[in-house]
Amino acid sequence: MKSKNILQFHNVSFHYDEKPIIEGLNAVVQEGELISIIGPSGCGKSTLFRLITGLEKENAGTIEVKGTTPAGYMPQKDMLLPWRTIIENAALPLECQGVKKKEAQMKAQELLEQFGLQGYEKKQPKDLSGGMRQRVSFIRTLLTGGDLLLLDEPFSALDALTKASLQEWLFEQWKHWQKTILFITHDVEEALFLSNRIFVVTEQPITSLTERIVPLGQERSRKDLHRPEMLALKDELIGMLQRQVLV
Repeated sequence: MKSKNILQFHNVSFHYDEKPIIEGLNAVVQEGELISIIGPSGCGKSTLFRLITGLEKENAGTIEVKGTTPAGYMPQKDMLLPWRTIIENAALPLECQGVKKKEAQMKAQELLEQFGLQGYEKKQPKDLSGGMRQRVSFIRTLLTGGDLLLLDEPFSALDALTKASLQEWLFEQWKHWQKTILFITHDVEEALFLSNRIFVVTEQPITSLTERIVPLGQERSRKDLHRPEMLALKDELIGMLQRQVLV
């Protein structure tokens, strides 16, 4: 079965004032992929997301996103509204789309139960752990309805055990929902564990994305990260990032 493209950059350029961030970028993402994007801080990774969502406008070229529903965006911080309950926070995207409050909360309730958050519907965000808040944030991203999800370092502020648990959780959700996910991270092991492909930002401005295929299938565990081919890929990726930092 031939894969279909869900996202394409066609000769895209973007700059802040006179500083070029992206120059003539071409890239393709296919339906159902989970792709991590790694690169040094400030290299333009998050700018790619802002262009995809329309928060920024490219100066040249075009970006094609399949479908009529906007891409779902999950930022590093959960951005839950402190004055709304968990169920109200989860249902917010549907309300913004014009769905009646009761119906929106019924749909959100189903996902809260699926994601192990039943019993917390009437709680405030301050009452939940960081990992639970990120799960609510992911539910909200899912409920945007888009087939493309953009996750911008969603686990970077969590402790190591919670982070590892949510990585495994996210991988299972990706397999279940069959969404396409672009995932920004600074953690090479996180990228290796989660991804089909990894895009590496190796130059500034971004003129291309260096691609590496992760040699693991959908059934994987953390032990697989210790395979010789995975350790070799990890060393190569770290080397790419270190060269960028030293430039």
